[in-house]
Amino acid sequence: MQAHQGQAHLQRRFIWSLLLTGGIFIVEVVGSLWSGSLALLSDAGHVFVDAFALALSYAALRLASRPANNRHTYGFHRMEVLAALINGALLSVIVVEILREAWHRWQHPVAIKSTGMLIIAVAGLVVNLVVALLLGGHAHEHHDRDEHEHEAEAAPAGRGNLNVRSAYLHVLGDAGASVGVILAAVIIALTRWMWVDPIISVFISLLIALSAWRVLKEALHILMEGVPDGVELEAVAEKMLAVPGVEGIHDLHIWSLCPENIALSAHVVASPATVPTELLASLNACLRRAFGITHTTLQVEGKPCGQGETVMLATETERN
Repeated sequence: MQAHQGQAHLQRRFIWSLLLTGGIFIVEVVGSLWSGSLALLSDAGHVFVDAFALALSYAALRLASRPANNRHTYGFHRMEVLAALINGALLSVIVVEILREAWHRWQHPVAIKSTGMLIIAVAGLVVNLVVALLLGGHAHEHHDRDEHEHEAEAAPAGRGNLNVRSAYLHVLGDAGASVGVILAAVIIALTRWMWVDPIISVFISLLIALSAWRVLKEALHILMEGVPDGVELEAVAEKMLAVPGVEGIHDLHIWSLCPENIALSAHVVASPATVPTELLASLNACLRRAFGITHTTLQVEGKPCGQGETVMLATETERN
């Protein structure tokens, strides 16, 4: 019941964040057309990406709660990854367009209404900080609750409510872009250096490009069934071998359905006196505590079947 209430509370925060971000996007687009500022238009592009990321995160929260069915036996976790791939591609297109327009503005500077540009950029910064407080507050609450409820459990670095944290970082990045627009507006107002506007827009585009690279890299890694970040194959094998009754591990595979949902399959060579059901229970508990892996498929064998590569075998000393 408490988990359901927390999920509903988080979804409400995402809705408010999305409404605020969408509102400032419209204001910045209109303001950029009125003031003639490319930097403000670039920031509007960044805000649009943030709004899109918030929408994806909200959709992922809703879809993740849907149960698996006969056609989607893993559920709908991969929708988050596909959406992230689209997000990264969209970011890349925005970067190219900003750089193209910045080059044009550099060659042919235009007059800019710095006062209007400054007012709109400050409003954008305030909204970004409010949204960051909404999302960041939940992230801290989630972290404190996890520490209280799971003190004995370790978790791989870089995971744990990644959906919320990635949206939070998107908004912080946009707050930094708003600061850049404010700086450009102040410089233009004091010096009338119109070339500052395209220069700031280039810096904002580089910030967007960095976000695009990170999103695309993670999404492609997951779609390629790569081992999740923060999880080492050898470390997992060592932990499994440390469970009493395990003599060897082979055909070990670890992949992600989405950043928060890790799956594992392996063949486990067990000692003759081992009870398979007890061994499986011990292995599952070990994987859950040490790596947060809860979706496992384990095949217990009396001797290696020859399928897949041998990851690690227990030494004679370890067996004794």
